[in-house]
Amino acid sequence: MKFLAVTRRHTGRFSQAEFAEHLPAEADQARANYASGVFREIYSRGDVPGAVIVIEAPDLEAAGALIAALPLAQHAMMEVEVIPLRPYRGFIGG
Repeated sequence: MKFLAVTRRHTGRFSQAEFAEHLPAEADQARANYASGVFREIYSRGDVPGAVIVIEAPDLEAAGALIAALPLAQHAMMEVEVIPLRPYRGFIGG
């Protein structure tokens, strides 16, 4: 199944220096997840600090676990919404 994770950093609660401490590990984990195929696409948000990630996982629990393993999530430095996706009905026959 595909999932969309929308993240937003808690910039009001943490300083730029605190984020900078964890961003290299965050990027490393994101690259590893992309290389393994579970992060299908990942984008930085253009409106606020955060990311949008297309995830391939067997279920919502597994998708959530992938996000929870990210360093910023482990340090409660971002909010996350994980949304299950399904095929667009306009492309399904009938």
